[in-house]
Parts: sequence; C-alpha cells; structure tokens
Amino acid sequence: MIPFFEKSKEFIGHAGQIFSLAFDGNYIYSAASDKFVARWDLTSETQDKFAIRFEKSPYSICLIEDQSKLVVGLENGDLHIFDLRLKKEIKFYQQHRSAIFYALENKLKNEFYTSDADGNIAVWDSLTLNLKVFLPFACGKIRRLRLNHDGSKLFLACQDGTIRIIETEFYNQIDEFYAHHDGATCVSVKENQILTGGKDAHLKLWDLDSKKCLKSIPAHNFVIYDIEFLNENVFVSISRDKSIKIWDANELSVIQKIDAKSRGHKHSVNSIMKISDSSFATCSDDRSIKLFRRIQSL
Repeated sequence: MIPFFEKSKEFIGHAGQIFSLAFDGNYIYSAASDKFVARWDLTSETQDKFAIRFEKSPYSICLIEDQSKLVVGLENGDLHIFDLRLKKEIKFYQQHRSAIFYALENKLKNEFYTSDADGNIAVWDSLTLNLKVFLPFACGKIRRLRLNHDGSKLFLACQDGTIRIIETEFYNQIDEFYAHHDGATCVSVKENQILTGGKDAHLKLWDLDSKKCLKSIPAHNFVIYDIEFLNENVFVSISRDKSIKIWDANELSVIQKIDAKSRGHKHSVNSIMKISDSSFATCSDDRSIKLFRRIQSL
C-alpha cells in the first residue's frame, strides 16, 4: 500500500526525552528532559543558536501574542515567559506548585492557559502577562487542553477520567462527563463532536450536546498522548506504544500506521505539532523530532 504520509525531515540534538513542541512558521521550538528549550530551522534543517537552559526540565511550551513570546512550564511548576524579539525573560511565576503539563493560547480572547499535575488551571492575560484567575479542580493531572472554534469553551482532559468544559467569559465549569478508565489524556474538538483519548488506549467519539459516546475504538496498545486535526478530513494520534496513526476523520478509520519500521519513532511519542493542513511534526523519548508530509490525497 502506498503511504499517505512519509518522513521528510528529522532533527536530532537533544540529550533527553522531548516533551513538547511549538511552531512559529519558520522555527520549531522543543522542550526536553535535558533541561533545554531549543530551536530548529525548517529551511536549513539545522538547530538554531537559540537555546535556553533551566534548572528543571521544561514539560510544556507555547507561543503567544503573534508568536513573539514563548511560554515555558517546568516540571516543578515554575512558569517562564520570554520575549523572542528582545531575546530576554520578561516574566517569571511560581503560581503552580506541580508540573505544568500543558500551555495553550486563546488568540480570540488574548489569553493563555496552563494546567498542572494537581488539577489546576491558570488563566493568564496574553498582553499584560498577569494572572487573571486560578481554577482548582482536584482532578489529578490535566495533560491536555483544547478550545472550540470560537474560543468560548475550554476542554480539559483529566486524570480522574473526566472531560471538563469551562466557558471562557467567567471561567465557570459548564459540563463534565466520564470518558476513560484510568484517566483521560487528550481531547480534540470538531464542530459538535469531541474526540478523546485515554490511558485505556481507546479513542472515543462523543456528541457534544448529549455527551453520548458515538464510537469507542481500541486505537493503540498503550496510553494515547495526543490527537491533532490536520484538516477536516484527517487527524493524527500518537501513543506510548511508539506509533503514530493517521485517521480518516469521517470514517474514523486508520489510513496509515507509522512506527520504527516505517521511519517513525523508536520509543514513546509524546506530542504532535501541526505544521500545515498536510504536514506535522512529532517528538519522542528517542530524543528526535520528525516531520511528516502528505504524499497523496485521502
């Protein structure tokens, strides 16, 4: 079978597991257990001179305010914010007391959100960089956050197995439902439907209004770490089982599996970063960043 996607580039340079990626149109930023955030030039396919070293491992990174600022969340809960144009740190917070697992910008609200291992969400102003509100949920680790199309709802994938939904005007929780045994680890939103993944290795499709599970698929062999839509027809899932799967979003069927035998990763795949409607990057415990591009249409 002719693959739909093939590996086009690979970056190697970190001395530890890579946890998180960010992309500004020209550079990929990466956060790893070697305590560095590094930057990779897509044009020259080399590591840029830009590098930041921390006292603890950076678990999550995010670009905000027209990609001019870099948010970095560490394993001990420290939050660093850097101005990339001025090339210096401009804010440092110790609001979180445990590992910051995810950071997400809401461009429509000029906000960004951080989530931690204790089940807390912090809401930050992207312009002033000040804390707006701190929301405790006591739900265990919140590994992934996602927004709906207009930024009015924030979806939380929680360790207690639930998906929680917060409205982003007054930050009230408006809904929650139990999704995965042993914990929900990722969530993605498409129109009036939700896709979730969990430690149970299942991928589940939900109706957003009724919260009814429309389909449950044993998608991977181990925990699913992330789900990312490339376009309305294709999404990607990654797992601790070392594999990347490309899915037909309409049929909810696997188009292609990418593993070590097909130039994929040799260890756990930890994060996905969309590059375009037809390309994406992944990072792994094998210390590599791999870029994949579509070579045929669905």
